Amino acid sequence: MRGHKSLLTTAILSATFLGASTTQAQTALEEVVVTATKRDASLEDLAAAANVIGGDSVGPGGVQNVRDMVAEVPNLSIGDQFGFARVFMRGIGMTSIDIGGEGAVSFLQDGAIIPRPSAQLVGMFDLEQVEVLRGPQGTLYGRGATAGAINMVTAKPGDELGGYVNLSAGNYNMTTLEGAVDLPLSDAWALRLATKIERRDGYGDNLFTGNEVDDRNADAYRATLSYDPDTNWDATLSYQYYEEDDNNFAFHYFGPSAGTAGGLPPAVPVLGGSTIFDVGGTFYDIYSDQEAINEREGYLANLILNFDLSENVSLRSVTSVQNLDRFLRDDLDSTEQDLFGQNNYTEESESFGQEFTLNVEQENYSLLAGVTYFEEELFGEVQVPLTNICFLLAPALCGTPIGDALNSGQYLQDGDVDITAYAAFVEATIPLGEKFSLIAGLRYNYEEREGTGTFIFDAIGLNVPTDAEADWDEITPRITLEYRPNENTLLYATYNEAFKSGVINTGSLSPPLDPETVDAFELGWKGSSSDGRLSYALAAFLYDYQNLQISFVDENSTVSTVNAAEAENYGAELELRYAFTESFSMDFFATYLSAEYEELINGDYANGFELTDLSGNTLPNAPEYTLKIGATYETPVGDGRLRLRAEGYYQDDVYFTEWNRHDAFQDSYGLINASADYAFGSDGQWLISLWGRNLSDEEVISNNIITAPLYNSLRVGSMLPPRTYGITGSYAF
Repeated sequence: MRGHKSLLTTAILSATFLGASTTQAQTALEEVVVTATKRDASLEDLAAAANVIGGDSVGPGGVQNVRDMVAEVPNLSIGDQFGFARVFMRGIGMTSIDIGGEGAVSFLQDGAIIPRPSAQLVGMFDLEQVEVLRGPQGTLYGRGATAGAINMVTAKPGDELGGYVNLSAGNYNMTTLEGAVDLPLSDAWALRLATKIERRDGYGDNLFTGNEVDDRNADAYRATLSYDPDTNWDATLSYQYYEEDDNNFAFHYFGPSAGTAGGLPPAVPVLGGSTIFDVGGTFYDIYSDQEAINEREGYLANLILNFDLSENVSLRSVTSVQNLDRFLRDDLDSTEQDLFGQNNYTEESESFGQEFTLNVEQENYSLLAGVTYFEEELFGEVQVPLTNICFLLAPALCGTPIGDALNSGQYLQDGDVDITAYAAFVEATIPLGEKFSLIAGLRYNYEEREGTGTFIFDAIGLNVPTDAEADWDEITPRITLEYRPNENTLLYATYNEAFKSGVINTGSLSPPLDPETVDAFELGWKGSSSDGRLSYALAAFLYDYQNLQISFVDENSTVSTVNAAEAENYGAELELRYAFTESFSMDFFATYLSAEYEELINGDYANGFELTDLSGNTLPNAPEYTLKIGATYETPVGDGRLRLRAEGYYQDDVYFTEWNRHDAFQDSYGLINASADYAFGSDGQWLISLWGRNLSDEEVISNNIITAPLYNSLRVGSMLPPRTYGITGSYAF
């Protein structure tokens, strides 16, 4: 830990040094507008904890995907698993490893919900900004927002011919092309075309086959058509297509766990199997007979209609159609032997969403009301051929008809889940004199799911149908009291409730899960100095969670997901930004989090799955402390402008499972990111950027699960990227 803290100290000192030579001219920080609240609001005027990441910070050297946001958003932590991001806010997130599992952070693009966690990684290009609402969003978003919401706002067509082209190159043979062009078609019609094409070698290798792992081969395209007749309505239609075909999201072997008896599965030594540790690899490498295959494609189409019904009344319609098809393969036994470890993961989703939102702005009150409808057809399959399992179950029978029959078996979960959800909400803001105002909201949620499927596990003689259906409803209120002592200061107190839908996992033996619910309290203080150079935000929160959905591998080597836990989370977050001069500014956040199970009893993989009271243990991905400090220096150089940026991020240690053992654990670590940008040409249309991320080359485990007893409860998971650096050239026209 001492080394990590010294690295962070170096970054802080470097950032301070950058500002030592700045001039004394003064500047005000720019106002930031948030749209994720379903009406435009200044970030400083929003009675909630929120962050906005500008579009110029999204891309190589900045936020390239969701996991890069940890250094931008307080109390956000990320863990990859099975090709999707497990996003946690304030200690609450996606703990499920079963098919059909959903997160506790609602992801949206232009206000349309992206339901599948595996589709939430593909839209981060050509964005105006990324908006993050921290904390439960039960009134505005309902299902799946018990931890918060992230809204990606795409760039819209301009009324003049123009655009940009970015070309990046970096280590690991990384090349990225991103660009967009605005094409005015008439006084009312405009079209914007955008694309992002990524190529990168792997961060590691499969040392058995010689192929790379965790490489990147991805293309994304978006067309946005807008119609603005300069009357009382306008329309925007966008279509986004994406595809990936690479060896990304590999299962990395981290060694034995506390539940491992003698290391590798018993069949491995018999067959002469080895792991990455036996051949001198690193955590970024694998040693496997199975290639890590990642194939996915899909599309997202959004239609947004805005109507001005009168001077003070407007109506918005958001219609979304989405499709996702993906296949993922990994090796659960983590060796070069062709064992019962080939994990084939298939997911197919088709969804439709519709929301109408009415916004009324009157002198003595404002009103936000809406109705939503959502439906999804989901197919999921996990298929594991039980190749050579006779060496584990009955070695003497290998080579006989009985042994061949054992080896020809399979582990199979597959099935369909049909999801239908309705909701209606209303939220009113009422002034209570000159300085106080009241926000009161209510949402009704209804959801039903019907699943059909099969669970087959020939090794234990199971072949059963898994048909199930269930429905749930919930009313989630919100009440907020605002106090504005002056035009630059806001204090607020909020109570709200939130609802994460119940779940039916495809082909799972687990019965339908009840919804997660949370009662949340938050106090906040935010504002700015009179000269606009300082902005600050302080938030404190207390959560009471019920029926947390917990996913784990049980004693029968099957995935179980249950409503097993109650939890209490509380903490505080401080954010500061100060413009010292016209040239130099600094930004900072620090967080404290206590996230513990109040009630949880579960089978213990390290003690023969004996039921164990885990009350008092820390929730997964819940660091007690995080800290970020950044500095930006800008100055004219020649005919252009130079911008220097450095930031250091520190995260306290985390556990990845509810058992809180060091076999599923990441020690505290620090990250250092930096960039140097030079803009030149008329109006700065040319830009050259040198950038680097994780410059200290920290090895960081981003997620770690304990595998099934069938594989001797080994440790596998994923890694954050190592040191990356490169150069980006950009031309705007």
